Amino acid sequence: MSSENGRPGEPAGEQAEQLAFLRETVRKAKVPRAKPRTWRGAELAKELPVARVLVDKGPVHLDRLWDYAVPLELDADAQPGTRVRVRFGAGTRNVRGGRREGGGLLDGYIVDRVAESDYQGPLAAIAQVLSPEPVLGPALFQLCRSVADRYAGSLADVLQLAVPPRHARIEAEASPEPAAPPARPEPGSWARYPTGPAFLDAVARGDAPRAVWTALPGPHWPEELARAAAAALASRRGALIVVPDGRAAARVDAALTAQLGTGRHVLLTADTGPEERYRRWLAVSRGSVRAVVGTRAAMFAPVRDLGLAAIWDDGDSSHSEQHAPQPHAREVLQLRAAHEKAAFLLGGFGCTVEAAQLVDTGWALPLTAPRERVRATAPLIRTVGDADQARDEAARAARLPTLAWQAAREGLKHGPVLVQVPRRGYVPRLACERCREPARCTHCAGPLEAREDDGALHCTWCGLQARDWHCGECGGFRLRAQIVGARRTAEELGRAFPAVPVRTSGRDHVLDTVPDRPAIVVSTPGAEPVAEGGYAAALLLDGWALLGRPDLRAGEEALRRWLGAAALVRGQDAGGTVVVVAEPTLRPVQALVRWDPAGHAVRELADRAELGFPPVSRMAAVAGPPEAVAELIAAARLPDGTEVLGPVPLPVTAPGRPRRAGDPPPGESWERALLRVRPGQGAELAAALKTAQAARLARRDGEPVRLRIDPPDIG
Repeated sequence: MSSENGRPGEPAGEQAEQLAFLRETVRKAKVPRAKPRTWRGAELAKELPVARVLVDKGPVHLDRLWDYAVPLELDADAQPGTRVRVRFGAGTRNVRGGRREGGGLLDGYIVDRVAESDYQGPLAAIAQVLSPEPVLGPALFQLCRSVADRYAGSLADVLQLAVPPRHARIEAEASPEPAAPPARPEPGSWARYPTGPAFLDAVARGDAPRAVWTALPGPHWPEELARAAAAALASRRGALIVVPDGRAAARVDAALTAQLGTGRHVLLTADTGPEERYRRWLAVSRGSVRAVVGTRAAMFAPVRDLGLAAIWDDGDSSHSEQHAPQPHAREVLQLRAAHEKAAFLLGGFGCTVEAAQLVDTGWALPLTAPRERVRATAPLIRTVGDADQARDEAARAARLPTLAWQAAREGLKHGPVLVQVPRRGYVPRLACERCREPARCTHCAGPLEAREDDGALHCTWCGLQARDWHCGECGGFRLRAQIVGARRTAEELGRAFPAVPVRTSGRDHVLDTVPDRPAIVVSTPGAEPVAEGGYAAALLLDGWALLGRPDLRAGEEALRRWLGAAALVRGQDAGGTVVVVAEPTLRPVQALVRWDPAGHAVRELADRAELGFPPVSRMAAVAGPPEAVAELIAAARLPDGTEVLGPVPLPVTAPGRPRRAGDPPPGESWERALLRVRPGQGAELAAALKTAQAARLARRDGEPVRLRIDPPDIG
């Protein structure tokens, strides 16, 4: 600093002394700042001076616990389950004062405190305790460890799914005192099932029954889940209910409030926001609240003394986590029920093949209503096949057969009518009118669609407008609709019924409820709103679009979608009618007509057993560059009898096209191989692939390979 920068009249010597004093003060102030980082020369804890820490670092080859020294000043806060910061990556040469130093700072969790370390060299010290709040209890750690092993993933990746990010201000707040256990609930609508009251009694006694529940159609399932949760609370245990989406969670939340009152349960969904979600999660972790309902991430909720683990509609793809290691909520809840000796309830209008296998192996018992009750509660199902449409002039002219028009017209006299359309948009798929060749973009080869606003052609991948389109095969200039979307269907129905309001529900705007008055509700599968008093009729259009997907689960998924929509319709005694436009001889259509989802699942399970497909066998998918896939399979010590199916090339992802989880990067050519083993060898297969993947990562050998255990889509 020059003398011109000083104060007028102040001697330059005094300025120099002040500057020297400031420098000395700053130098001394920096000394304590380094202390929480290295704790060089600091005294260690008197008892259990070694902490076993899980470092929050995802690679599989680092999936283990690491030993760190516990300084005496951190002894009280550095307890198992707390979040800490540690130095990671320091070499053995960075040792000062008998303690390892250096490396990058990473977050982690203390899993245990021990007296001695198995590692004989010098240990680094815990740098900092981020929070004394124990967020990783023994039960949650054991669950995450089991999930990581089952899905050939790392424990750190599972913990990122299980433990939400920290909010210090929320941790400083006190959670409410736990409420007294409620009284044992009455059976209510569970009395419609012969074994329903017995299941509730077993849960209320503290037993651990396991049931696969085929729910009757109608609006009672949220109340029935709430009564099951109340039975678990009455036994002084906790309850956890996982549902596929926020709308279903809101319905169960309202039913729990009506059954238990306020303050006895929490709702865990993404809509609550990160701070409020963490506040509710802490209330569960601290034992203030013992009942939880939520979407997929709630499967890891740290419920104290879990007494009931329930999942609704396990066939919904929302239950499958998209982040590594991609666990399924059904499998996680099965692990929780087994580890914590809790009751297990898998419910839905449909029945997946996995649920049928649980019953077939005796792991769970069926919980169903008698056929007389099913026939009285379910709506009347009528079918329209290809032969019927060929003879129907109205169907050829307007896409809707006469039977569907009549059902809609009659239903509108008594209430709203639901129309389910498999595809969203206006005209999402177009083809040449002359040769039926699909219309594609000249820039990226993506499919073209016609939009409602201007009628112009746009690419669904890159979004570019296709001007002056002509067919590359025959040179034609005229187009025809290959698939008609929900908005185009709503437009057509609006012209056919001009005096009736038409509402749409889909991805862009999902309706929760509709009033009990005449209206046409056009919805895509899974977005059907609940009608007050139930729909008078429902039309399930374009069944071929659901049944014709090139997937092993196409029939099961189509039946699940149809049952979900038909369950919103009034019962046959109240005049409810459902018309499905699909070939009536197909197995899923026949199961819908008979309302027999369990029978359909049993027959599908028998077919899978004959072909050796999951869930009868265990399977893993290995995807990546061809050389990397071959190297990993060759290096893995696979179980005896492992079958390698493939590899087969994966479709190349075009630039600008939306990517799903597991798709290769744009422009890269990947292959996928399926590894199949006999029942009972799944854990061995996962361990072998995880070990081989860890060895490749440790050596930094070749391109990365993506592993997925029990892939939901195998083609």
